[in-house]
Amino acid sequence: MLKRAICTSVAALLLTGTAYAQDQSIIVQSTTSTANSGLYDHLLPMFEEESGIQVNVVAVGTGQAITNAENCDGDLLLVHAKPAEEAFVEAGYGTERTDLMYNDFVIVGPSEDPAGVSGMSDAQDALSQIAESGATFASRGDDSGTHKKETSLWADTDADPTSGSGDWYRETGSGMGATLNAGIGMGAYVMTDRATWISFGNKRDYEILVEGDEDLFNQYGVIPVSPEHCPSVNINAAQAFADWLLSADGQEAIGAYEVEGQQLFFPNAPES
Repeated sequence: MLKRAICTSVAALLLTGTAYAQDQSIIVQSTTSTANSGLYDHLLPMFEEESGIQVNVVAVGTGQAITNAENCDGDLLLVHAKPAEEAFVEAGYGTERTDLMYNDFVIVGPSEDPAGVSGMSDAQDALSQIAESGATFASRGDDSGTHKKETSLWADTDADPTSGSGDWYRETGSGMGATLNAGIGMGAYVMTDRATWISFGNKRDYEILVEGDEDLFNQYGVIPVSPEHCPSVNINAAQAFADWLLSADGQEAIGAYEVEGQQLFFPNAPES
C-alpha cells in the first residue's frame, strides 16, 4: 500500500501564505448520498477555513461522477462503488484510491409490508420474496453506486427484475431522494443508503424493513484525479482536501456528523 502523507498538502499551502490559497478551488465529483445527507455542509466550512481552498461539489450518481472525472470535469472523486473506483485508478484516471468511510444500505417499505419482508436480514432472500409477491419495487436505475449494489444483489437471486420492468419493477433514472419520493408515492419497496434515509423528510408510514446483511455494507472511497490524464486538474488543492479527509481531524469530523442523534458515516481510513 502506498504511504500517505496526511495533511502534507494542506500544510504546504498554509506555509506558502494565505495569498497562494485564497483563489484556489476544486471540483469534487461526488455521489448524491454524501450531499443529500448534509455531510458536506458539515465538513467543508472546516476545511475551507483551514486551507483557504474552496470546494465545489457536483452531486450525481457514482457512474456519472466517474464518467465526469474521466472527462476531466473534476479534481477529486468521492463515490461508493469500489470495483469501479479501482478500475478508474487502474485505467490511469486517478492517482490512488483510499477507503474513507462507510455505512450500509437498507430496504425500506410501507408499514403494511405486502411482501412480508419485515425483519429479514438476508437481502437476497428479501428481494426474491418481493419479486415473487409481485409487490412494487422502485430502483434508481441510474448506474449509481446504490444501483450497482442493488444489481449485484439481484444477480444472486433467482429473480430477474428486468423482466418486470415497467410492471412491478420501476426504474426512476433519478437520484436517491427523488427515487424515495417516487417509491413512497407508488407504495414501492426501495433500497437506499442509510444516511439518505435518516436525512429524508418525507417518510410517511415507511420504515426500514430489511437491514443487517453484510452484503449491504457501503464503502466510500476518495481518489484525486490524475494530472497525467487531466493536465488542468488542480492536483495540489485536490490532494490537500483528500489528505484532510483522511487525516485524524477529517476522520473525527466525519464521525461527529449526526442527524437526529444518529451517526451517518463511520470513518475507516487506513492508518498512515
